[in-house]
Amino acid sequence: MNREYHKWFSHRLDREMELLIFGHKGRAVLFFPTRMARFYDYENWGIVNALREQINRGELQLFCIDSVDSESFYNTAVHPGVRIARHLQYEDYIINEVIPLIYNKNGSGYIETAGCSMGAYHAINLAMKYPWLFNKAVGISGRYDLTKTLGTFKDLLDGHHDKNVYFNMPAQYLPNLSDSSLLNALRGLELILVIGETDPFFQSNMELRDTLRSKNISNQCHVWGSYAHKPHYWRQMLPLYL
Repeated sequence: MNREYHKWFSHRLDREMELLIFGHKGRAVLFFPTRMARFYDYENWGIVNALREQINRGELQLFCIDSVDSESFYNTAVHPGVRIARHLQYEDYIINEVIPLIYNKNGSGYIETAGCSMGAYHAINLAMKYPWLFNKAVGISGRYDLTKTLGTFKDLLDGHHDKNVYFNMPAQYLPNLSDSSLLNALRGLELILVIGETDPFFQSNMELRDTLRSKNISNQCHVWGSYAHKPHYWRQMLPLYL
């Protein structure tokens, strides 16, 4: 399996960022890590190995990127407005630095976003905001409104709400979306949501599924038995849904 390590200084984030590429061709997967996880965790958890056959056959090329969650949503030392602003810098890095790398490394013309847990939020939110950049989005064990407390998962913005928060919570902005060009672009995406039936984020997935359907945006929503919010399950899910 081809494996490449990349590192460069991002002026958009004012820090060095790292990522790993697995595979030599195929559908490019922009793969977001879980909550405050690192670019190498999917490899360490055996998830990359679970996709080995698809990667070696040239069906998939994974771009396992790093996150700045500890500097954005989980940085309780700063005001929530600063947290969401840092997230938007991260989005700028993805759009203007990582995606050009994908274009350079992968000639398929096909890019999908994917992620587990917090990575699912990033994957779905980015695809909903920039659907013309992607062909598919896969959210596994995801939460799509970070301002809601769900079980032990608290509101990550401490009650703060502004336009930046609103336009980065799919469960908030999608119900009010009326722009026809954006809706048509979203209708061209393949969208897959996967969630465990006892996962605290179960209702968030059901609501997002229903919102998308109300906008005539087709999607698949797969429910797994039990909590299913661990690498053990993700190793089984990803070969099925990527």
